[in-house]
Amino acid sequence: MSGLLGMIIVGLIAGWLAGVIVRGGGFGLLGNMVLGVVGAVVAGFVLPAIGVNLGEGTVGQILSAMIGAVIVLVGIRLVKSA
Repeated sequence: MSGLLGMIIVGLIAGWLAGVIVRGGGFGLLGNMVLGVVGAVVAGFVLPAIGVNLGEGTVGQILSAMIGAVIVLVGIRLVKSA
């Protein structure tokens, strides 16, 4: 998938998965899905900077975005607890 629509769809799926992984740190289904889109953007910058490449296909994009969403969720959880 390419383009903005593809990134949004991948982000929605990744946000849902990140919400499942990080229990208690989510923002509900819709909030997590929006967070997945933000996570996709974060992963687009962070993962290449540290040399991580999870593949070219849709599955690789979803995994990357999910990792980005988990990073964002954990970061928000740390800020909320401080």
